[in-house]
Amino acid sequence: MNRNLKLITLKNSNGVEVDIINFGCIITSLRVPDKEGDLVNVVVGLSSPEDYLKKEYQSKAIYLGATIGRYAGRISSGSFSIDENKYNLQNENGVHLHGGKEGFDKKIWNIEDYKENKSVTFSYLSKDGEEGYPGNLKVKATFELLKSNSLKITYKAETDKATPVNLTTHPYFNLNGRGSILKHDLEILSDAYLEVDKHLVPSGKKIGSKNTRFDFNEKSKIGRKDFKGLDDAFILREDKLRVATLFSEESGIKMQVFTNQPAMVVYTNPKFPEFSFADNAEYYDFPSICFEPQNYPDAPNQSSFPNSILKPGETYLNEIIYKFGVKS
Repeated sequence: MNRNLKLITLKNSNGVEVDIINFGCIITSLRVPDKEGDLVNVVVGLSSPEDYLKKEYQSKAIYLGATIGRYAGRISSGSFSIDENKYNLQNENGVHLHGGKEGFDKKIWNIEDYKENKSVTFSYLSKDGEEGYPGNLKVKATFELLKSNSLKITYKAETDKATPVNLTTHPYFNLNGRGSILKHDLEILSDAYLEVDKHLVPSGKKIGSKNTRFDFNEKSKIGRKDFKGLDDAFILREDKLRVATLFSEESGIKMQVFTNQPAMVVYTNPKFPEFSFADNAEYYDFPSICFEPQNYPDAPNQSSFPNSILKPGETYLNEIIYKFGVKS
């Protein structure tokens, strides 16, 4: 293994096991019991940690299991302004995505603290000017494996200069560990979503989701008749911490998503490139689904969106929980 690349494994007494590498704080596998008691890897991962460093993988920019920052999602115009100071960002066609060309998903993080089998905390210092962002940003990412068969991810950040911050995690879930997620059941507790343009940048308009293809308030199959794929920001209800549920009848595995964030991007990738996947898993059309709790995309340029600017003396906090169980 590359000498700078470290693999951390957390386990609990129920057999749940998660692997995380310090490159991009990537979740490379997450094994949970199915209805038969057999462990299923519910997070899509590559066959070895070194594979994430290869150009063949990085050139695809699909962020498998990675931590995303300094700003998750899209920022329009290739720039933003704070107190009349304009900051230019790396962009393609005017769109800055997931922190830029060398975002947090491509950084080697320090292992700050490790409690055997229970938790690990990684840290990273994003220096003033990195990818165009102002301020020295100190970031900590803590992964905890709880007795409740939950993976809790906590992101904290502090800065010495006002800067946009929007961190999230990007695991691709498939509760069967292979195949497709089209027969998975999905519930999302959201009454509205963000309208986007052809570059998937929010227009600033919030659209009610009732009786649209974005309405998953009633549990339904992902591959229902109106399904066209998702890469959208769902506005979450302020009074709810549980924001989504995913269930596979085949494996019997149920996953619940909890967060303190105002929005969640849900992404269903149509296909995967021809990678070598862990466990020699084979995936089909719509092989997985991502739940990315976060602030609104493009909030630095949208005054009506929730504040995304972190100031000196403040602490950014994003808490995400993926809780697993079985349902026969």
